[in-house]
Amino acid sequence: QVQLVESGGGLVQAGGSLRLSCAASGRTFSGYAMGWFRQAPGKEREFVAAISWTGSSTYYVDSVKGRFTISRDNAKNTVFLQMNSLKPEDTAVYSCAASWAPIPTKTPVAPNEYNYWGQGTQVTVSS
Repeated sequence: QVQLVESGGGLVQAGGSLRLSCAASGRTFSGYAMGWFRQAPGKEREFVAAISWTGSSTYYVDSVKGRFTISRDNAKNTVFLQMNSLKPEDTAVYSCAASWAPIPTKTPVAPNEYNYWGQGTQVTVSS
C-alpha cells in the first residue's frame, strides 16, 4: 500500500501561484510514476501532469504547459506541482496518484493506470 497526502491548496487571485505537495508513505517510492489530476464541479476528472519514477520524463496536458511544473524528490518521497499564472479555469480539487511504472521514462496519463490516490486538495482561483 502507498498512502498519499496532498497539501498546498488554497485561494489565489488570477495570475498568482501555488505549490502543491504530495507526500507518500508505505511502500518504497521508487518505481512509481506520479501524476496530478484535477476535478472541477460538474466535470470529469482531468489529467494534469505526470513524472516518471526517475524524474527524467514529464508530461503535461496542453492547457497547463508553460505554467505548471511537476517535480519529485525521491529522497523525501514527495512530488510537487508548481502552478504559476493561475486562471479561474484551473479551479478544481487536485489529487495526486501513484502508478507502478518501473520503466524510467514512463509517464502514465489514464486514471486507470494509477494504483493509489490521495484525497485531494482544493485550489480556487478568483478572477
